[in-house]
Amino acid sequence: MIEIYRFLLSFLHGLLLGSFFNVVGLRVPVGESLVTPRSHCPSCQRTLTAWELIPVLSYVVQGGKCRGCGIRISPLYPFVELLTAILFTISPFLVGWSKELLVSWTLISLLMIIFVSDVRYMIIPDRVLLFFAVLFMIERFFIPLSPWWDSLVGAAVGFLLLLFIAVVSKGGMGGGDIKLFALLGFVLGWKMVLLSFFFSTVYGTVFGLIGIALGKVRRKEPMPFGPYIVLGTLTVYFFGQAIIDWYKQWIFF
Repeated sequence: MIEIYRFLLSFLHGLLLGSFFNVVGLRVPVGESLVTPRSHCPSCQRTLTAWELIPVLSYVVQGGKCRGCGIRISPLYPFVELLTAILFTISPFLVGWSKELLVSWTLISLLMIIFVSDVRYMIIPDRVLLFFAVLFMIERFFIPLSPWWDSLVGAAVGFLLLLFIAVVSKGGMGGGDIKLFALLGFVLGWKMVLLSFFFSTVYGTVFGLIGIALGKVRRKEPMPFGPYIVLGTLTVYFFGQAIIDWYKQWIFF
């Protein structure tokens, strides 16, 4: 019974934090305060009531529309709220109720904010990266990788890899992507950050081709890479070692 309460609390915390991550991802890139103005409809500017700010539930009850002007509300809001709640809930299954769970939840928090900001503005804010860099340095000091220097090598590999690609491609990677992978390298270590970049690229290519086939994406037009970094990083963080072990079996078969 206690275990059920733990997972329920994880889910509820994820819902509430997911709502906050929407605010951070939408406001920080454009230099707005997280406190003022209060949450409001972007169309009619009406201040939202507490009942309109219940994660996911308010969106469903209102039929995805503003109660004031009737304009459709972006599904990005409930999607991020629900996804954050799900990821917070499944993390204990994958990393256990251990110290690493704190790193897991922090990483999910960073990635959800990056997802929102990159989808909306195609920007990965420096302020967000700096804030989480401090958190991760504290966490990895007390919850280090093995060996401990893997974080430092990972940060260097993540930074230099993306910098090299940016130079060779003449701007194919933005400065935000470079700094993000340096931070991810610090969290994941050098092997996993390389695998994270590989999966991010694969996801980006696959979904990009699907988008082109469906007419949703135009050739040679920029598209946000952040969502695929999020997907690739989560894949590797939770299943990276299992993927490496599976691959080794095929190599030495």
